[in-house]
Amino acid sequence: MNSSGDVAMILSKVKNLQKFPGNNKIFISKDLTVPEDGEELAKIQKVRVLRNDKREGLMRSRVRGADAATASVLTFLDSHCECNVNWLEPLLERVAEDPTRVVCPVIDVISMDTFQYIGASADLRGGFDWNLVFKWEYLGYAERESRQRDPTQAIRTPMIAGGLFVINRAYFEKLGKYDMKMDVWGGENLEISFRVWQCGGSLEIIPCSRVGHVFRKRHPYTFPGGSGNVFARNTRRAAEVWMDDYKQFYYASVPLAKNVPFGDISERLDLRNKLQCKPFKWYLQNVYPELSIPQATSSHVGELRQGMYCMDTMGHLIDGSVALYQCHHTGGNQEWGLTSGGLIKHHDLCLTLLDYMKGAPVVMRICDGSDSQKWHLIEPGGLLRHSRFPLCLDSRYTDVKGITAERCNSNLETQRWKLTSTS
Repeated sequence: MNSSGDVAMILSKVKNLQKFPGNNKIFISKDLTVPEDGEELAKIQKVRVLRNDKREGLMRSRVRGADAATASVLTFLDSHCECNVNWLEPLLERVAEDPTRVVCPVIDVISMDTFQYIGASADLRGGFDWNLVFKWEYLGYAERESRQRDPTQAIRTPMIAGGLFVINRAYFEKLGKYDMKMDVWGGENLEISFRVWQCGGSLEIIPCSRVGHVFRKRHPYTFPGGSGNVFARNTRRAAEVWMDDYKQFYYASVPLAKNVPFGDISERLDLRNKLQCKPFKWYLQNVYPELSIPQATSSHVGELRQGMYCMDTMGHLIDGSVALYQCHHTGGNQEWGLTSGGLIKHHDLCLTLLDYMKGAPVVMRICDGSDSQKWHLIEPGGLLRHSRFPLCLDSRYTDVKGITAERCNSNLETQRWKLTSTS
């Protein structure tokens, strides 16, 4: 949904597009909140504004615009962009050479506060971790060396940011457009990236094309049910359709997503079967071999007990302490996993040592596998010892500090832990 503040940028972008000859119209398909904004845009030559009767979100709005378009090539751009000089020709050339290519410009940065234009590195591509959140990552050494010899060559990218790309119209339709049951925003770039690669196409970033983009600090619109739930729902739909058994690594990274309903995906599964798309294993091996596959993680999941008391998050989240609480045997705040790599996990949070001195606090942080998060269960005795320092998890100060790391002493009951399955 566009705010009225986006309109100036839309007008600028459209005037830039008007430099290209031809009878093709530029379609803007968004949920404009102020009708007068659409009226102003409609006055510009080659522009036709389509206004939704109700809020539809990004995916359904884009599909409506694509359905109304008449050109053989579709260009999707966020409204908060500014196109640079000669940005379109390199993109059109690549698609004309091969209609199964989906191509993107280098996305430069426009300051939200000052509108300063800042050129981005062309040695980046799109990727993700197993939490399925998009990230920019640098090209490998060999690719950077190759680009130094020819800085104009296209960059293969496992994933696109999603806001700016060019695609052959017929190919867009053949591929199934967008998942129309995704809501508002988020996850659609993941889904279309998997779909393009697994169904015979390719994704490229074209260094000779540059478009500036205002990276906003927050969404200027609401997410019914909360942004986290909407993003999880959309992402689950993509994972369930395209990731095969590898979706388990997504759920291991974001366990709370398993509780978010994702709706009916039968149509998208039928589409995948109709297009005879490749398995996700092929994608990992041929498109994104740099994404490491997690080893089996949880060697044991259950309660960390001391008598009738269990280690409990106490409802705390990131950077929060843990303490002892009477065992209730229902998981929740008392569910812990001790992984083969030495992580003590509660969902996607791990017990982390903040200092290497006795009495150091232990808090929960996002699991990253760093040394500060690695522990060993020493049997007999049940000591949970840090992997590098002679410090063990101790509950003697739990009422004041929560669980701390103290000098290991197997004679102390406050350092004896038993990992047992919940009954």
